[in-house]
Amino acid sequence: MSGADPHRPLRLDGIEPARRLVDQWAESLAQVLESMTDRKPAVRWQAASGGLAEVRGTVEGPDAELLWWEQHFQIGPGTTAWIAAPRGVWEYAGILTLKAAGLENVESGEAKNTWFEILGQSLGSAARALSSLLGREVTCETGAEQPPQADLQEWAVVSIAFGETQLPTLLLALSPQLAASIAAPPSPEADVNRQDSPPETGAPTDTPPPQRSRTMDLLLDVDLPVSISFGRTQLPMKDVLKLTTGSIVELNRGVNDPVEVLVNQCLIARGEVVVVEGNYGVRIQEIASRQDRLRSLR
Repeated sequence: MSGADPHRPLRLDGIEPARRLVDQWAESLAQVLESMTDRKPAVRWQAASGGLAEVRGTVEGPDAELLWWEQHFQIGPGTTAWIAAPRGVWEYAGILTLKAAGLENVESGEAKNTWFEILGQSLGSAARALSSLLGREVTCETGAEQPPQADLQEWAVVSIAFGETQLPTLLLALSPQLAASIAAPPSPEADVNRQDSPPETGAPTDTPPPQRSRTMDLLLDVDLPVSISFGRTQLPMKDVLKLTTGSIVELNRGVNDPVEVLVNQCLIARGEVVVVEGNYGVRIQEIASRQDRLRSLR
């Protein structure tokens, strides 16, 4: 698919790399929602073509108020994705997340900010998927609550269901530049040639070298205690006094459940126990969400 036209609309299910990217983002969105709400949703999508006025009728209706999120990726100029969610999606997901974290009363602004955090985590996974597709590291730039300025024509219509509760659909769109980058990634030969080419000399540059933060350098040398939690339990003092060699204390975690990685007594990640050269270790399987970290501090 070399020589893809960045101005030609790309149907998201018509190009294998684009379809894989949306598949991985939808899967990541489901995983983030599950980790934050303690409920597993079903997330599915299908491609749609047409202007925004045509496809937004698939949301809550043509007059539905959409909450937009614009996400730039560090690939090239204009490589951007947009996600539009009707109120019925972001408010439900935000409230469900915050209630799972122990909050009883949730304001609309808190639900919206929580939805943006959910999107941020899922789009971070999309950036890793882009890294795999393009063969180089891709990171997310700072996102913003911003609708697209261009007239986009290709969309992913995404549905989310928590059991019997079917949420309104949301919309995902990729900029033509991002779609073209996915459809025609640089070949490995081009990367090798670029690495072997001697650097140009004498060319002026307007970009100053990045400045290292002395404060961050100091923080990177700070030692933090890391511990692994296999489980917890509470015992009356009389039972604690009865503990002897050979006593068995039952924990609140099953043998197949992941263990918790604590840094300075704060939950950071979960993983599985492995043996490395005769020593116990933990293979990280999941990074803890913000709500999990807050709950671990209580």
